[in-house]
Amino acid sequence: MPVQKILVVEDSATDSHLICNTLSAAGFDTLSVGNAEEALSVAKAEQPEAILMDVVMPGTNGFQATRMLNRDPETANIPVIILSSKSKASDKVWGLRQGAVGYITKPFDKQELIDKLKDL
Repeated sequence: MPVQKILVVEDSATDSHLICNTLSAAGFDTLSVGNAEEALSVAKAEQPEAILMDVVMPGTNGFQATRMLNRDPETANIPVIILSSKSKASDKVWGLRQGAVGYITKPFDKQELIDKLKDL
């Protein structure tokens, strides 16, 4: 079954708008939250087919949130793709070690993002 509902976790309203518009144009339904705490509760309540996770956010960062999602039985089955401006190789390795299934850097390639979600 193709991915339908995507939870976008992004504290920048501009980036969130761009990501959601890109996904909507490709036929995905999107939910958007501005921080990791909201992401954890919305992920449990809505059970999206995938989560796009920013890293640099106030409070809990995206790496910590990804780890929490993966350790919680209610959300462990939801694939997380990190979408971040942090582009060092060590950031990518760390993100995948936290349980992310992919890592895309900003500015992102729209087609790469769509393809990655369709591949899930």
